[in-house]
Amino acid sequence: MKRTVPFLIASIAGFVLIFAYFIPYAEGWGESVSIWFDVLAAIAFILGGGNLLKVHIKKISKQEAGWAYSGITVAAFAITLFVGLTKLGAHPNAQFPDASHWTGQYREVGTSFWWIYQYAFVPLTATIFSLLAFYVASAAFRAFRARNTEAILLLGTAVIILLGRTFAGVYLTGWLPDEVAGLRIENLTVDIMRVFNTAGNRAIMIGIALGTASVSLKILLGVDRSYLGSGDD
Repeated sequence: MKRTVPFLIASIAGFVLIFAYFIPYAEGWGESVSIWFDVLAAIAFILGGGNLLKVHIKKISKQEAGWAYSGITVAAFAITLFVGLTKLGAHPNAQFPDASHWTGQYREVGTSFWWIYQYAFVPLTATIFSLLAFYVASAAFRAFRARNTEAILLLGTAVIILLGRTFAGVYLTGWLPDEVAGLRIENLTVDIMRVFNTAGNRAIMIGIALGTASVSLKILLGVDRSYLGSGDD
C-alpha cells in the first residue's frame, strides 16, 4: 500500500491534467489539480526549509568544518523569510487602501525584499557565474586537443565565438572590406549562433521533449516506480 496509493494518486492526477488540456469539459478538473499542486508545493517548501535549518543548525552546534558558512546560510534564510512574510516597505494594495502593508506586493520596487534581491542576490549571482565562466574557459583550454577533424572543428568554433564576443574580434578583422564583411569574426559569431547553434538547440529540445513524454508515460502507466523509493507493496 505504501507504493500503490502514491502511484494511483500520481497516475490519476497526471491523466486528469492530460485530459483537461485536450478536453474542454475537463478544464475544471485540471484547475482543481493545479490548486492541489500549489498546496503540496507550499507544504514541500515548509519541509525543505525545516530540513535546511535542521542540517545547518546541527552543523553549527557541533562546530563541524565550515560551520561559519552554515551560520551565514541560516541567517540569510531567516532574514529573507521574515522580510518576505512581513512585507516590510510594501505599500497597501489599491483595493484596500485602509489596510496595512500586509496587502501589498512584497516584490514591488522599494520594499526590503526587493532591496535584498536587487543588491544582494543579483550581484552574488553575477559574481558566481563570472567565476564559472573563467573556470569553464580554463578547463576548455586545458582539455581541447586537436586530435581529429571533429576536435579541430570544435576548437575552431570555440575560438571564433570567444573572440567574437569580445572587442578583440572586431579589432582583428574590422579592416576587412564590406564585400567580405561576412568573414569578420563578429559576423561569423552571429551566423554560428543563429544558424548552427539554433539548429542544434532545436534538435536537443526535441529529444528532451520526446524523452520527457516517454518517461512521463512510464510513470503514469506504472512501468517506472523508482520515484516511490524501494520496498515492497
